[in-house]
Amino acid sequence: MSDQETQLETLVGQWLTVPDIAERLGISLSDVRRLIDDREVLASRVGERNVVAVPEKFFDDEGVLSALKGTFTVLGDGGMKDDEIVRWLFTPDATLPVDGAPIDALRGGFKTEVRRRAMELAF
Repeated sequence: MSDQETQLETLVGQWLTVPDIAERLGISLSDVRRLIDDREVLASRVGERNVVAVPEKFFDDEGVLSALKGTFTVLGDGGMKDDEIVRWLFTPDATLPVDGAPIDALRGGFKTEVRRRAMELAF
């Protein structure tokens, strides 16, 4: 495993595997894979066994955070790869209206502010 992969795993902290997500959301494994394929959530290969996993903070009590997909699109259109998008979302930023990283701002209801910053970064 590369240093960058290890750093990403540490930066994100809590990850959920495909079976974990299926159980949490009450859906099938194929439905979880469809969420990943449709870029509703982004996944990385993590851990010693290199398993597909999704950051736990991409979910709330209702399921997948609704603000994610558009944010992924803005950053992806700007040329960022999936792991770079995850890294950006989880990198602490003291200038945000909430303590923490862009993912924390999204979870706190600051979608517009996060997307504005994503657009500035992307273009």
